[in-house]
Amino acid sequence: MSGADANARHVPVLLNEVIAHLAPAPGGVFIDGTFGLGGYTRAILATGASVIAIDRDPTAIAGGAELVKEAGGRLQLVESRFGELDQVAEELGHASVDGVVLDIGVSSMQLDEAERGFSFRFDGPLDMRMSRSGPSAADVVNQMDPRDLARIISALGEERRAGSVARAIAEDRKIKPYLRTSELAGLVERVVGKKPSDPIHPATRTFQALRIYVNQELDELGDALVAAERILKPGGRLVVVSFHSLEDRIVKRFFAERSEVRAGGSRHMPERTVAAPTFHLIDKGPVLPGDAETARNPRARSAKLRAGIRTEAPSRPFDAEAAGVPSLPEFKAEKP
Repeated sequence: MSGADANARHVPVLLNEVIAHLAPAPGGVFIDGTFGLGGYTRAILATGASVIAIDRDPTAIAGGAELVKEAGGRLQLVESRFGELDQVAEELGHASVDGVVLDIGVSSMQLDEAERGFSFRFDGPLDMRMSRSGPSAADVVNQMDPRDLARIISALGEERRAGSVARAIAEDRKIKPYLRTSELAGLVERVVGKKPSDPIHPATRTFQALRIYVNQELDELGDALVAAERILKPGGRLVVVSFHSLEDRIVKRFFAERSEVRAGGSRHMPERTVAAPTFHLIDKGPVLPGDAETARNPRARSAKLRAGIRTEAPSRPFDAEAAGVPSLPEFKAEKP
């Protein structure tokens, strides 16, 4: 698929709301930590601001080459993880930036390319790697201990029958490894069952869990939030759009913890160290898409936008456990 075709079908979620909360202006420098097909980046560039765009997917980087030319020096496109966005900005000569936007999750480009193996809508290799490096979903499915596999499917997919799915996978892979998305989707449907009234395919939660695990998405999200906190100047804005309850929980807790005056020590000890808030929230709750947008773009249905404005307080370490990042087993092959 050509870049023009991809851009034509790509609809950035909550685009107007993102730009309103990010407030880009001429002369400002903004980071788009999840470039994808460049929807947010194009809108930021249209305001006269400059953009540092980041994506871990080499296909996205290659697809953005034409936009780099069109931007006339106001767009720098870098292949990297968004958890390293502060390092990327500093290496490009920016000690601080005016705003950061993150669109969390898999892009429509990845979902629509069968060979990437992200979706069971199209049969393809069971891959799911955004950066095309490291263990693939097939490696995880065919080599992990079934108890660890069940933990992953349960924690990241919230699949109630995770144990049954993992045991069925472990039994079937003795005969033939799972290498195709359709094969795994068929097994999950057989184990979980499909209700005619349920619009969601029974394999959705298992595929979601594998994708998040393979790409370490929740750990990466935590890294990106604190990286944004470090690189934003006072008054700078962080805007995050998430599509999954686990992601939104992490973002919600991060902003809640960062926007409160928190005290260390005990109420019985008056000499307490008070941590000043690092963000002021722009909205009390999440911003949701309207009916018109969800009608135009079904992907927007589950989207939630949260945003904050950076204060002058120093950045703080990230508490993964408090933010709700689940503890997961490391990838290792099952012993024969």
